[in-house]
Amino acid sequence: MQKPNRFLLDRVASYAEEGSAYLRRRRIRSQPFVRVWREGEAVEAVAIDDEPGSPLFATAQALIEEARPEG
Repeated sequence: MQKPNRFLLDRVASYAEEGSAYLRRRRIRSQPFVRVWREGEAVEAVAIDDEPGSPLFATAQALIEEARPEG
């Protein structure tokens, strides 16, 4: 049988690992990107820090601002 403090330490460490993994996944998912649909229904996600991604992202931002209702 484990010592009570070892059980508690393992449990807290496990929760801390799960929390840090959740935050890491959330940070990765929240990075902006551009999704491009190619012929043949192929979809590609392009990061905005890549060379083709930066102008695509700027254009997409401009289109979103144009389509946004006033008020």
